[in-house]
Amino acid sequence: MPPARKRARSYDPARTRAAVLAQFGHVREAVRGLDAERLALPTRLGEWTVRELVAHLGMALTAVPRAVAEPAPSRQDVTVAEWPFATSARSGDIDAVTRRLAAEHPEPDAYLAGVEESLRAVLTEHPGGRLLATDAGALPLDDYLVTRAVELVVHTDDLTAAVAGLDVPYDRQALAAATRVLADALALKAPGGSTEVRVPPYAVVQCVEGPRHTRGTPPNVVETDPLTWIRLATGRLTWRDALAAAKVSASGERADLGDLLPLMS
Repeated sequence: MPPARKRARSYDPARTRAAVLAQFGHVREAVRGLDAERLALPTRLGEWTVRELVAHLGMALTAVPRAVAEPAPSRQDVTVAEWPFATSARSGDIDAVTRRLAAEHPEPDAYLAGVEESLRAVLTEHPGGRLLATDAGALPLDDYLVTRAVELVVHTDDLTAAVAGLDVPYDRQALAAATRVLADALALKAPGGSTEVRVPPYAVVQCVEGPRHTRGTPPNVVETDPLTWIRLATGRLTWRDALAAAKVSASGERADLGDLLPLMS
């Protein structure tokens, strides 16, 4: 866990809620068209098939009503930007639950329809400031929904990578949230002001110890597009491969982020 905590970025609650529902809607539409053969395809997530990936996408949202059903914590003890560092702690449990859900729900579209219904009920009945006990720590509902947007975007990319020809749209606000959360996590992991990381049009952060620039072009600059950044930050793409494919530009002696990535897995 990073030693320093910066001022937390704020996210518009109404836009976040709309983004989560919109991105989940895109996923549901894509899954609705998958036959048994494509649901059995492998993914880049270990031994998971597409069917298990779909189950996990649903599980990412059922985490919200599960958390609401538990007693509210007394205080918030984690920020959205710190959330990525806690995602690997329960990987074994997540794998087991995902496989169970995939086996229990042979009709993915019906399963996802139930997930959406449960989520909409929570969003109608509970205020955004209601604290939730999550696997990462205590977060307000509205902040936890930001992390759900990240999960949806990351796994939408996994889905399109697994199924040839599948083109799942990205909600602009969901993609923006995922980009910003992971950029802020980098700034927490490597605090400093010597390197500027740009992910247009959504995020710019400064990080890495060293001389801080005050005007003009920074001496160390990294720039890439949102999906490439998300793949780098989640370990779907290595820094070396991204450079080799010209998916990222890096200039300056402190612009090598290879040892800092990934941020979550």
